[in-house]
Amino acid sequence: MPRSNKEQIRVGIIGTGFARRVQLPTFHATPGVQVVAVCSAHRDRAEAAAQEFGIPQAFSDYRQMLQTGELDLVSIVTPPHLHLPMGLAAIEAGTHLLLEKPMALDLSEARQLYQQAESAGIVHLIDHELRFSPARRRFKELVDQGFLGQLYQVTVSLATGLRADPERPWDWWSEAAKGGGLLGAVGSHQIDQLRWWFGEIERAAGLLETFIKERPLAGMGGQTRLVEADDFCSFQLRFATGALATVTLNSVARHVQGWQRVEAYGSEGTLILDRGRLWGARSDEQELTEQTPDDPLQGQVTGLPEGEFPQAFIHLTRALVESLRQGQAPEGSASFYDGMRCQAVLDAIRRSQAEEGRWVPCGA
Repeated sequence: MPRSNKEQIRVGIIGTGFARRVQLPTFHATPGVQVVAVCSAHRDRAEAAAQEFGIPQAFSDYRQMLQTGELDLVSIVTPPHLHLPMGLAAIEAGTHLLLEKPMALDLSEARQLYQQAESAGIVHLIDHELRFSPARRRFKELVDQGFLGQLYQVTVSLATGLRADPERPWDWWSEAAKGGGLLGAVGSHQIDQLRWWFGEIERAAGLLETFIKERPLAGMGGQTRLVEADDFCSFQLRFATGALATVTLNSVARHVQGWQRVEAYGSEGTLILDRGRLWGARSDEQELTEQTPDDPLQGQVTGLPEGEFPQAFIHLTRALVESLRQGQAPEGSASFYDGMRCQAVLDAIRRSQAEEGRWVPCGA
């Protein structure tokens, strides 16, 4: 069970992909945290991560890790199809829980996780680390202060070459049944951001596409397998206020490295977030001026991949440790309720795709 607020936060991590590249180095460098256990279905990976970061215990079975009773926080960093069983097991063990996005495979699973976490009284949050980016927090402050006036329309675009190489081997990202695809992996972040900034989303319409139709199976002598999940998506959202959003995400774009831009237009102003830098202007101003705040944690963790996500995770981790000492979630974090609302929008977009792009309500 989670302990008193005077001791180090003991963390167990399930997963050795993103967790090893970003979460483990960040937790390891965060004062007041001790990663005491790491788990992977591939025991050799868990042992390698444990050796690299000085973690006392390595597991290949998450249930055994949870049974140690030595954890205050569990971070689940696995493909989405594992979130429900692993999440429920962590909740039953009484640990606080940080869960990778998207929250689940569908709204039914997300609702079950939310209800069980609430009943258990644990701190629960989704790893929507972009909420902790200083520039994005400043964006929200300006919106809340009325900088835009009445929001009319917002456009989000992101292009990356993450899946552009057709020789990249087939993996769970290509499998719909495991929650693969760009919509869940990246679209969930955009939906959460928009909802955090501008309020509830009532309806959605979307288009999903798979441009690279098959990928080679690793070590299978040239055999390929059909890709079942999207590598491109575009969707529209209507907020409860009547404002509109258009989101276009592309993971097969060559010659770019995760370029992202947000443009928000309202009755009184404009805000533009372009590759981590924030610009804005009020209606009586002729030119945009930079609004990007300083990042006091820039460069605090060495060895992380470049980009906004790893840097934002540093901020999330620092806030999480401090808040757990008080037995509560960090201010402005995405709870399981937020994850459930996001999942409702994801489900609506997929249903819209199946129904030739019609508008679908986002009820949760």
